Amino acid sequence: MAVRAVRGAVQLERDAADHMSERVGALLAAVLERNGLTADDLISIWFTATPDLHSDFPAAAARELGLADVPLICAQELDIDGAMPRVVRILAHVESDRPRSEVAHVYLGAAAALRKDIAQ
Repeated sequence: MAVRAVRGAVQLERDAADHMSERVGALLAAVLERNGLTADDLISIWFTATPDLHSDFPAAAARELGLADVPLICAQELDIDGAMPRVVRILAHVESDRPRSEVAHVYLGAAAALRKDIAQ
């Protein structure tokens, strides 16, 4: 079994804890589904949030999904002029037999514009 990294992002419409939980939960669910993964395949997840998000930790959404034994960490994205606002990004380390070229990175909604080079 190989270790793979899966990227993803979602843009929030507003900075509210319930909205963050909903959207980050949807992102995590999509990453698992599109890559044929279960919670047992997760090694760890890094979350970053743009500096304009203050309502909650993005990792709280993972805990709400039942990912109680997966190491999680949150960090703040760089504050770059002109960057897309209200974005949560993830970098999940997983165990998978998929070749690196077949890993499905997930960019939901407006966040798809962040990585136009990755087919959605």
